[in-house]
Amino acid sequence: MLDNVIKNYTEAVYDTDRVRAMQVVDDALKQGVSPEDIVFKVVIPGLDLMVQSLSEGFDTNLAQHFMTSQIAAEITEKMLILFATPPEILGTVIIGTAEGDLHTLGKRIVIGCLKAQMIEVWDIGVNVTAERFVDEAVAHEAQVIGVSAMMVHTARGENGAIKVRQLLDERGLNDKIKLVVGGAPFRYDPELYKTVKADAWAENGVSAASVIMDCIREVKK
Repeated sequence: MLDNVIKNYTEAVYDTDRVRAMQVVDDALKQGVSPEDIVFKVVIPGLDLMVQSLSEGFDTNLAQHFMTSQIAAEITEKMLILFATPPEILGTVIIGTAEGDLHTLGKRIVIGCLKAQMIEVWDIGVNVTAERFVDEAVAHEAQVIGVSAMMVHTARGENGAIKVRQLLDERGLNDKIKLVVGGAPFRYDPELYKTVKADAWAENGVSAASVIMDCIREVKK
């Protein structure tokens, strides 16, 4: 039965059919599939397949990536309250768009994927100052700050990730908080993350979850 659930769910998210995906999950629950299995054996593998399709050049588009992440986050939040035992939160991330940048799509994809991976996410919005990124990370004891920038001047600008790094340096937080960046400028120049002194970068919203997970593990080890 679980194989059919996985197949039907995957087909639904690839078709960006939220209603059908939710119906697959509701039907699975009625048939006795546990909330835990829905998250860990259906939803998360669905995200992994989307990452694979992107990395191997399959015919997938931004709408599919966005919808997959949003469906995953919505289902996960519904299933968590049904878990027999509350799941362990693996880490905490502060995420926002750099000062001067108002783009949200990439950030929203990342947030959806992170929530499905049992990572607590604090979305602090767009046009965020470097000071606020760091202050929020300290306040919520986050292991990672994620800075999204979709324009070259906000990716490279002195008030973006570069200043976040400067503040982390000044406050002695480099070992406690990792800085991850993402957005179109970093895809065009894969070495740009080094220029802005980030610890890592993510090529797309879906794979960002894996990059951030690695950073959380590094901080916690």
